Amino acid sequence: MNLDDLVFHPWAMQGPRDVPTLVGGSGSHVVDDGGRRYLDFGSQLVFTNLGHQHPRIVAAIREQADRLCTLAPGWASDVRGEAARLIVEVAPEGLGHVLFTSSGTEAIEHAVRMARLFTGRPKVLAAYRSYHGSTTTSIHLTGDPRRWASDTGAAGAVHFFGPFLYRSAFGSATQEEECERALAHLEQVILLEGPGTIAALVLESVTGSSGVIVPPPGYLRGLRELCDRHGIIYIADEVMAGFGRTGAWFGVDHAGVAPDLMAFAKGVNSGYVPLGGVLVSDAVYELFTTRPYPAGLTYSGHPLACAAAVGAISAMRDEDTIAAAARLGSEVLGPGLGELADRHRVVGDVRGIGGLWSLELVRDRVTREPLVPPGATGAATAPMAAVVKACLERGLLPLVLGNRLHVAPPLNIDDGDAAAGLAILDEVLSAADAHAA
Repeated sequence: MNLDDLVFHPWAMQGPRDVPTLVGGSGSHVVDDGGRRYLDFGSQLVFTNLGHQHPRIVAAIREQADRLCTLAPGWASDVRGEAARLIVEVAPEGLGHVLFTSSGTEAIEHAVRMARLFTGRPKVLAAYRSYHGSTTTSIHLTGDPRRWASDTGAAGAVHFFGPFLYRSAFGSATQEEECERALAHLEQVILLEGPGTIAALVLESVTGSSGVIVPPPGYLRGLRELCDRHGIIYIADEVMAGFGRTGAWFGVDHAGVAPDLMAFAKGVNSGYVPLGGVLVSDAVYELFTTRPYPAGLTYSGHPLACAAAVGAISAMRDEDTIAAAARLGSEVLGPGLGELADRHRVVGDVRGIGGLWSLELVRDRVTREPLVPPGATGAATAPMAAVVKACLERGLLPLVLGNRLHVAPPLNIDDGDAAAGLAILDEVLSAADAHAA
């Protein structure tokens, strides 16, 4: 019996699967049950920011397990408090408290709940080409096709177009035009929806799995100003972008803005034990000093997860991971992926920052027709399935979503491994070129 067949798998048709069974790992590599090594070029789902089996994180988990494995959230915990302190220290100014969750999805749910309680308003704005999670509120806020099967139109979610020059909704020719027109569009959506009905705006600081879209200069500052003008809570979704992934502690740091609430997860502890959370501004925090916050989680601030966060953040500081991630993008991945785009006609666009990049694969560079259509399933996904298969055959774990090949290795990957991964992608894209005009 294949034990994997007993597992009900998320985001997949059920039934036998042809995937490696991974049983070990170290650094930027994982190992299957046959002893074969794979280069993890997507950090799993972009969360192993410090790679696999980092000794500082493993030791922190082990030491905490020897002291106290678990604790209900109502009791004070030294390791929970220390994790909160380290997170607040690297967060934007004014975010002084942490609600711990078990995931990014839960973090979005609670951030939205706080915003609605704070403002007394029902609606939440979110961008198309976004992903915020798969629970009820977060999947309604999600703007890409993963929302379609679950969207009832009843969660108060209102979508708008964010800036995306490659597929501009505004006919822009430059990043400056795209920024200006996207902000004007957003203002119109706010005015037409009724500012007094909008509790919050939630936005990935750098769009992650829906396309790796870096906002143009000035966009986040303009968005912050619109939220301030209309009394709207600005929720930054930093679940994927946070904790070094973009070459800064958080994606908003590149723009020098501070949100009212900030959702995080993934890189906070490299995903070694499930952990997420909401960083809460002083104003929102004060509301709940005079009334209880009407929600909770059994595993909020789980000691093993918080210990992993303490180990990870401490290691990132000592190892200068933020600078390493910035260099990874500017000197290794950015130039390397640009060269691949020059060589392969199937690559329509290269986008990214720090350790978060995407190759958008197209059938035609002129029309920009995606290699597979949005929301495709079954046989229509065959070209991208072939890309995955070719990567695995060459010892590379890829991260493929829609028509995009995402590149997000551990932030501490060495240059040799990064070059090896790019060389494999070069071979894979040579085969994929057959699908392009």
